[in-house]
Amino acid sequence: MTRDRAIDLFVENAGKAGAHVVRVNSADELNAVLADLLEDATAVYSPGVTPTEQAAAIPPDRRTDDYLNASACVEEVSAAVAETGSLVCSSQGGKPVQAGLLPAHHIAIVAAGHVYEDLDQFFAALGDAPPTNITLETGPSRTADIELTLTIGVHGPDRLSIIVV
Repeated sequence: MTRDRAIDLFVENAGKAGAHVVRVNSADELNAVLADLLEDATAVYSPGVTPTEQAAAIPPDRRTDDYLNASACVEEVSAAVAETGSLVCSSQGGKPVQAGLLPAHHIAIVAAGHVYEDLDQFFAALGDAPPTNITLETGPSRTADIELTLTIGVHGPDRLSIIVV
């Protein structure tokens, strides 16, 4: 499978899982999309670990270091899996994995070169030094009770936006 086909499949499957996915080609496009996505966010957390996170245009008056009380989290995730439309969040670089799972809106940035066909391909790319913690996120959090009443956002973000760069 070509890289472009893997990205197309990821976008399709992530959309089926309820995520809003946008593809961009530059930092300017990324920041334009972020401006729209963060329009209603009151407190925005970003780890600021990667160059992409550091370049993300987050209004300084809405930036917070407290992901527990943030309304949105903007972070670059480790990878994406095309087969399932899943994001791979890891503790690599000292990132708190739960930072993207606690706020109501998770805005995940994934590099196009880190979109893998399936989990086997992703794990093969990790080599002998995997991170200590990996979390897979597929769409917004959802759960159903015994009467099959679906509820969004109980055990994680109720809104998931993904930007493929």
